[in-house]
Amino acid sequence: MSAKPLIFITNDDGYQAKGLRALIDAVKPLGEVLVVAPDGPRSGMSSAITSLQPLRVHRTEENEGLQIYACTGTPVDCVKLGLSELVRRKPDALITGINHGANSAVSVLYSGTMGATMEGCLFKIPSIGFSLDDHSLTADFGDAKKVASIITKEVIGKGLPSGTCLNVNIPKKYKGIRVARQTKGQWVKEFVKSKDGSGKDVFWLTGHFRNEEPDAELTDEWAIRNGYVSVVPTKIDMTDHDYIPEIKKWENLI
Repeated sequence: MSAKPLIFITNDDGYQAKGLRALIDAVKPLGEVLVVAPDGPRSGMSSAITSLQPLRVHRTEENEGLQIYACTGTPVDCVKLGLSELVRRKPDALITGINHGANSAVSVLYSGTMGATMEGCLFKIPSIGFSLDDHSLTADFGDAKKVASIITKEVIGKGLPSGTCLNVNIPKKYKGIRVARQTKGQWVKEFVKSKDGSGKDVFWLTGHFRNEEPDAELTDEWAIRNGYVSVVPTKIDMTDHDYIPEIKKWENLI
């Protein structure tokens, strides 16, 4: 008898996050689940790793087909440590989330959720990041669980191209799925200045996303705004292959 698929889960909101539990519930019927997640919130960590201090990890839960570990490191640390020390075999899928808040457009560059997803991709494991476009502590993950189950099952069955992972963003209410591309834009007015108790300046990260193509269809922002689940194939190869011929001539400058 062949073994059940092994599904590795992590996130950037911590092992006690509501979205993580929703993701476990969504995919547990599909196979065995191993969770290695941060011991507290680690949002905005991107692909950060811990190199100047040791990591600690402890098991917080063990049931049939499910093990959960809490790690003192970043989301990417969780992936690296879990794959190096805790798995018995190579996972059939690595999934992250379900994140509180969307990771669309350039947020993919800052997201700990997607940093961990791309780390799984580096290990040649079919990897998916799931995010719900809702920051509320009372967010309803019911519909998001259905999306996570469907897409994870599809990826386990068919795999993904080497070097490609999926960035999945789910609106609060959806009417379908759209395969999209990353929206062009940037975060602006990112800091609010205030004073600490001694009167010294402090700066709080805030801001809002400025969409540079608000009318473009089939971007991830368009999909979410119009009630669709956005699925963006995301590559770890950041080379601008189209620009290589343009600067090839520089090789003759020296």
